[in-house]
Amino acid sequence: MQKWKVTFVDDHGETVDEVFECIERPDYERAARLIKARFLPVVAELDLNDLEGRTADACVKELKFQNSIQILGISPI
Repeated sequence: MQKWKVTFVDDHGETVDEVFECIERPDYERAARLIKARFLPVVAELDLNDLEGRTADACVKELKFQNSIQILGISPI
């Protein structure tokens, strides 16, 4: 599997680089799910997102507005 560096701003306003392994380049929605699973495992298990299936990039929006985490970019390593 290929490694991908996901750069994001965390809830403290600091830029963070995390490495994830995926077969293909993850889109922002997949990256948001990976971040949520790693940094917010309890929240990731709960289905609190009522936007799922009703809006595009629901997990990305949830991370940004509920957890103050914004993805800046995804690049291969």
